[in-house]
Amino acid sequence: MRIRYWGARGSIPAPAPEMTRYGGNTACVEVTLSDGTSLILDGGTGIRELGRARKNGSEPLHVLLTHLHLDHIQGLMFFAPLFDPDCDVRVRGPVALEGPLLNRLARYISAPLAPVEIRELPARVSFDEIGTGAWTIGPARIEAAFVNHRGPTLGFRITDGDATLAYIPDHEPALGQSLTSGRPEWISGFALARDADLLIHDCQYTDDEYGSHLGWGHCGLGDALAFPRRAEVRRLALFHHDPLRDDDALDRHLDEARARAGGAFCVDAAREGQTLELGSS
Repeated sequence: MRIRYWGARGSIPAPAPEMTRYGGNTACVEVTLSDGTSLILDGGTGIRELGRARKNGSEPLHVLLTHLHLDHIQGLMFFAPLFDPDCDVRVRGPVALEGPLLNRLARYISAPLAPVEIRELPARVSFDEIGTGAWTIGPARIEAAFVNHRGPTLGFRITDGDATLAYIPDHEPALGQSLTSGRPEWISGFALARDADLLIHDCQYTDDEYGSHLGWGHCGLGDALAFPRRAEVRRLALFHHDPLRDDDALDRHLDEARARAGGAFCVDAAREGQTLELGSS
């Protein structure tokens, strides 16, 4: 399984010279499975460059949306495969009481916010709602579950052979729960993250910042470390970087995270353009 980060920011794009090492685009992660199947996790502004870099192919593209906040769908309007009539794009996102996924995404891809209507996209596009459950795409088992965040929000667990990725980019796991003493089945996202080779996880705030953002749906550094420690993951990638945190501040954030993890697991901070491999193949 190959992972590439096309966008790792949260809330709003942050295009500035002091953001270049970690990147300014919002959430988008490409997962290439062992048979070459492509999964795209979220459609933030990073998906634009992914679409431009993608070579034409006959295989369908699978886009999994954790939720429909703007920083996770803003790039869809600029995703080149959606404008290619030869492309088959399968979009899945969380089920919600507000109506079908197609109609909810149409609020963004429609006038007055967009020059085209979602039903006019030239590609062969399907929109499917998903809730907690599991299914297969190519050689991979995909598991989805709702997690603590504002609005219906999913996390994903992807297992391909001996490699397991957990993707929970917007998450407040300690809301109303102790990450150290609470029962695992009551901890949001625990089943998705357990024993994962890589957990890509929200770490938008410092602990001091989190105190004034309680209930916003995001994570302070202490909880971002306590969660993978309890779930016994092997590697953590800090994600959903605050748009106000420049490269130097993110370096300090990462240094503190590594020191506090104490070697219990590897810690990195997702960087736009970074590629890594999971599993033995």
